[in-house]
Amino acid sequence: MMTVLAFLLVIGVLVTVHEYGHYLAARACGVKVLTFSIGFGRALYTWRRGDTDWTLSLIPLGGYVRMLDEREAPVDDADRARAFNNRAPWQKMLIAVAGPAANLLLAVVLFFAVMQGEQTRLLSYVGTVLPQSAAAAAGIQPGDRVVAVNARAVSDWTELRGALSDAIALDGGMTLTVRRGTLDQRLPVNLAAFDLQQLDERSLDRIGLSPLRLPAVLAEPIAGGVAARAGLKAGDQLLEADGKPIRSWPEWVNYVQARPGVAIRLLYSRGGERRQLLLTPERAEQKGREVGRIGAAARPDLAWMRQISQTVTVSPSQALPQAIARTASLVTSSLRMIGAMFAGSVSLEALSGPLTIADYAGKSAGMGLVPLIEFMALISVSLGVFNLLPVPVLDGGHLLYHVAEWIRGRPLPDRVYEIGQRLGMAFIMTVMLLALFNDFGRLFAG
Repeated sequence: MMTVLAFLLVIGVLVTVHEYGHYLAARACGVKVLTFSIGFGRALYTWRRGDTDWTLSLIPLGGYVRMLDEREAPVDDADRARAFNNRAPWQKMLIAVAGPAANLLLAVVLFFAVMQGEQTRLLSYVGTVLPQSAAAAAGIQPGDRVVAVNARAVSDWTELRGALSDAIALDGGMTLTVRRGTLDQRLPVNLAAFDLQQLDERSLDRIGLSPLRLPAVLAEPIAGGVAARAGLKAGDQLLEADGKPIRSWPEWVNYVQARPGVAIRLLYSRGGERRQLLLTPERAEQKGREVGRIGAAARPDLAWMRQISQTVTVSPSQALPQAIARTASLVTSSLRMIGAMFAGSVSLEALSGPLTIADYAGKSAGMGLVPLIEFMALISVSLGVFNLLPVPVLDGGHLLYHVAEWIRGRPLPDRVYEIGQRLGMAFIMTVMLLALFNDFGRLFAG
């Protein structure tokens, strides 16, 4: 239920702001707005204010502003001056760009709201390097601090994850500069050897870096799972598996996953007392292969998390330029990622649709108000950038039409609009179907 409500809140706010941008620009240019609708399809509730019908519609996946236009229906002589088609090209351009601009402005406002006051961030220290990962092969060690990815300096994990994504999708190579003690080392990461030449939703996991430090200590085992049935409890420290030392939780996970249905003799410590038991991982399927599972997770090293956390106080005067810079950075990154997707260096699997957005909205809401606001700001930037693409049907396509009209000195022929509409709809439908396909793939993959 929280997922549905969070999704409706996020989409409702973003669509309302987007369409209200168009509405305000149209009114400022003297255009009569007939309908302001949140949602598509059958109207659920309508009220009238001034010349405009305000509507809530059945399908909450968008909205629209319908303006008086002689190309759509006959217009009374008294209202012809207020018709959209009779406005100057620069006014049409302003109305087209106002929706995406409103989304970008909303992102600045939301980031400004959450950036003020006391902020805690995770510095770019490495807590865990997954075995047999690209990072492990490059020689990165737990305790290293990543200070740069290629030529891009990073200081915290938010910056680090963005730089890693850009290195895969846009740079075509990756060299990490890590600080170990007082010395800096440049460590090349072999992306090709780990199938990391194309960015997808699992790329960052396959690099193998995490801020968490995961010692081989159990959190509360899942009730009814193999670990719980064998007698393991929260706080148990794993020492050896079949006589081999267990140095970290990722090592133990690899060991278990490689032994579905095979008994493991485990040596562990509870309250300083060494104990032994025999447990057999159950069989499970993961990404098309059979793996072992015992129904347990690690207890993160909280002292380490406190050590790599930094708390800063941000004043409103500092938060505003930071919010603008964060929004501008996301716009640039989004545009580069879209270009990389067409170039093939970003997998089409990275496209997300309404199901994924709803899932992340629910998870963000579950973590608190600040994560939900940050997620809303991120989606607002994405919505603004996507609508500025020069594709007919989108605002960017309309902007292209109006620029052409301004250059020609007269509107484009109706035939051009008709062909553009068909091509634009085909593009949008293709993107939506692919995004939904990816959504269902993530859903069924768990």
